[in-house]
Amino acid sequence: QVQLVESGGGLVQAGGSLRLSCAASGRTFSRYAMGWVRQAPGKEREFVAAIRTLGGYTHYADYVKGRFTISRDNAKNTVYLQMHGLKSEDTAVYYCAADSTYSTVVDGKGDYWGKGTLVTVSS
Repeated sequence: QVQLVESGGGLVQAGGSLRLSCAASGRTFSRYAMGWVRQAPGKEREFVAAIRTLGGYTHYADYVKGRFTISRDNAKNTVYLQMHGLKSEDTAVYYCAADSTYSTVVDGKGDYWGKGTLVTVSS
């Protein structure tokens, strides 16, 4: 079992930056691939970024590539999403997901989910 808690969301102006964090409980965090998925108002959830168990290999959706960076610190049981160059279309609730299979996370799915953190980008 893994419990995930996101933090770091907030209101930011277009062009600004935010760093989201996702803290995981349990001793087996390093065994899980991790990802970020977002859901904008009135839209379906969409994949944002994923990272393998030991890091070093990441995957991004085209609409965030070059602006967002996913990373993880297995010693702290935490995964991060550094966001730069934020746009109004990045406004969404951002969810952290965990799964034992990397491809599942890349598909925007996972066995475990946090409750999300809201990012609002004002134009």
